[in-house]
Amino acid sequence: MKVGLFFGSFNPIHIGHLIIANTIVESAAVDKVWFVVSPQSPFKKKEDLAHEFDRLDMVRLAIAENPNFNVTDIEFSMPKPSFTVDTLTYLREKYPKNKFYLIIGEDNLRTFHKWKNHEEILKHHSLIVYPRPSGKDSNFEKPEGTIEVKAPLLDVSATFIRKSINQGKSVKYLLQEDVITYVRRKKLYQS
Repeated sequence: MKVGLFFGSFNPIHIGHLIIANTIVESAAVDKVWFVVSPQSPFKKKEDLAHEFDRLDMVRLAIAENPNFNVTDIEFSMPKPSFTVDTLTYLREKYPKNKFYLIIGEDNLRTFHKWKNHEEILKHHSLIVYPRPSGKDSNFEKPEGTIEVKAPLLDVSATFIRKSINQGKSVKYLLQEDVITYVRRKKLYQS
């Protein structure tokens, strides 16, 4: 099975994530998309994150009705911060029949060479790259085997969503209703 791995903090998961994942599956680049909830990204501050299990639960709620989506907490039991190369190695060993692709935004190509053991990632995995508003003018050379998916250019920001929630503003249409209910019930992103 061809599986696209969509790594992220999903703090919270929003419609932009879901639209990109669905576009990738519909493009036939992969059979399934697995959302890999990262407990601690090496590029983000821990204090800005909702608890990892809350973020995992929000992803479960958001993808519940799509049989082409799955969520994994694989990184929860790995050393923190999580490094993509280590997770990919573990998944390759655990699921040898699957072919894993790494889903990244076009803007991440500019800094991909700074990722831990990026050469090792490219040795075993192809990239699926989706467009980002900040990546439109990127002239970065895409690695061999890269699959470009024409997804809508969405500039939906989890930071904007968290600030809106903290200010008591509506996030209807930015988050799925079940996720909004969860955020309210757990009082997430409120100071």
